[in-house]
Amino acid sequence: MASTGYQPAPRPIQPLPASTISTDPTAAARIKRVAATLGLLIAAFVSSVPFYYMLNLALQEKGGYGLFDWPPRMVPEWPLQLHNFPDALSQSPFGRYFLNSTIIAVLSVVGTVLSSSVAGYVFARMRFPGRDVLFIVMLATLMVPPQVTLIPQFILFKSLGWYDSWYPLWVPHWTGTAFAIFLMRQYFKTLPSELVDAAKIDGANPLMIFWKIFMPLAKPVLATVAILVFLGSWNDLLGPVIYLQSNDNYTVQVGLAFFRGQYTMDIVSLMSASVVAVIPPIVIFMLTQRYFVRGIVLTGLKG
Repeated sequence: MASTGYQPAPRPIQPLPASTISTDPTAAARIKRVAATLGLLIAAFVSSVPFYYMLNLALQEKGGYGLFDWPPRMVPEWPLQLHNFPDALSQSPFGRYFLNSTIIAVLSVVGTVLSSSVAGYVFARMRFPGRDVLFIVMLATLMVPPQVTLIPQFILFKSLGWYDSWYPLWVPHWTGTAFAIFLMRQYFKTLPSELVDAAKIDGANPLMIFWKIFMPLAKPVLATVAILVFLGSWNDLLGPVIYLQSNDNYTVQVGLAFFRGQYTMDIVSLMSASVVAVIPPIVIFMLTQRYFVRGIVLTGLKG
């Protein structure tokens, strides 16, 4: 008869300490930061390729290289054709075009900032019947394509005698834009109500509260609205083509369109003038980038 012997009971499996299975939070954060940096570098490189290619074509010799040649020549030949820039700008009165675009853009920026800030303050701080309904209706206009209202606007402006003038390009901005009003309203809602209460105790009326308290605090979102409106006005081609007829009223974008004919296109001159045309928006964005980013962030803090 076989001896059974003593068989000890199996020992329970002890779970590993949490410190041995959890990852280092510092290392995980470092990996995420490196991945985000690499992603931003890749996105920046991809975004900068068209600008570099435009500058590359602007420095080529006329007739020596085509836009659709393959493989693309990414390095311009020496010597660089720097005379392409003055030659391109001398083909049309680009000095006048730059002045026209600047005046229209500045008027559009001032009108949008003033009108949209007032409307945003009213939607954020004033209480009246139908306020939320009006705000929703205003936001709904963002879903209406501009092409839908193009013909009615043209008929209206022509009946007012504004055809072949700058008025259709900047006057509508003085009534505010839905997106700018939305940004201003979102920012004004983030400001504490104690500021308004303290100002009312000191005897300030709503206009004084808006102008002396809210507007100085709204510099980031004001800069954001100003940049977006300036870029939109400076790059606008459809409006000037429709409403402007005389050469003295043309803008930069219309001047660039002159380089493209019905059957031919002077690609070198077009790229040379385009390089000069993008300098003002780039400079303005670089000078106000800090306010732009801060304004976009702050407008999303409170709904």
